[in-house]
Amino acid sequence: MDSPIVRAEHVVKTFGDTTALDDVSLSFEPGIIYGLLGPNGAGKTTLIRILTTLIRPDSGSAWVDGIDVLHDPRTARTRLGLAGQFAAVDEYLTGRENVEMVGRLYNLSATEARRRAAEVLERIDLGGAADRTVRTYSGGMRRRLDLAASMVGRPRVLFLDEPTTGIDPRSRVDIWGLIRELVESGTSILMTTQYLDEADQLAASIGVIDHGHLIAEGTPEELKDRLGGSVVEVVVDDVDRENAVALLSAINGHDATFDAASKRITLPAPKGAETLMAAARSLDGAGVTPNDITLRRPTLDDVFLAYTGKSVEEEDGTTDGPKRRRKRRGA
Repeated sequence: MDSPIVRAEHVVKTFGDTTALDDVSLSFEPGIIYGLLGPNGAGKTTLIRILTTLIRPDSGSAWVDGIDVLHDPRTARTRLGLAGQFAAVDEYLTGRENVEMVGRLYNLSATEARRRAAEVLERIDLGGAADRTVRTYSGGMRRRLDLAASMVGRPRVLFLDEPTTGIDPRSRVDIWGLIRELVESGTSILMTTQYLDEADQLAASIGVIDHGHLIAEGTPEELKDRLGGSVVEVVVDDVDRENAVALLSAINGHDATFDAASKRITLPAPKGAETLMAAARSLDGAGVTPNDITLRRPTLDDVFLAYTGKSVEEEDGTTDGPKRRRKRRGA
């Protein structure tokens, strides 16, 4: 088995009284996309900033492509690229000038920086706009330009912090294609995202982080299977919600959770249709009439809700039902 391309061990980072990362350890092999999921404020960006040498942890260790990022940050920077949450581009320069400038910061010669800039701009479909000033670019074009700049040094590892947030659906699909091409060409990627379908589409392995703790890891299918293979989903009137959550939680030893964003209650259903029928009988016996009740395959939304106690759309909101912020389920 290949040595991990990225590895963090027992990383702790605090900011004043706030613990951003609490004994976080993770690793993944070369040639894949590792998706890091978690609510806002969970610690995702802090971990990326440590792995990319921007800040130091209070304790713990981290390596990128075999280089200790704490003891040899200069060498580590030659192996990695970073596209942060916001496009870090100079709007008064042209797209080409932006990418060439980053190439020079990678210590490329002027000739090599020009050649690679032209190559990556064509690759992300910005060749025709390369000599326009960035202030004329759309949000999606700026995001693609930021990715081009992160690629110009041909990093072994690329860190993408919410790479498609705030861009239109067409540009989002285009960036998905670009990310897949990067992996096929040999780049390993650690990506945070607020879009669970994005992680499902792209990531070979996923970590779920919440309140500074890594609370689950696995492939998308493994994480879904840990919920029991199927999920019963129920919609009831608001007045019946609390009672319905309690009734469903008593059926099979799994806690039902309420998603405030979708107004749906979900219950892991390891016995499939048998659990569905038990749920219907329990609700009927208590005089609760569901507006909708279905059995379906779990999604990453269900995984996220089960492990963090809230949907990805809820930044600091609360949900009814138990929270599993620090409990591992066979992770």
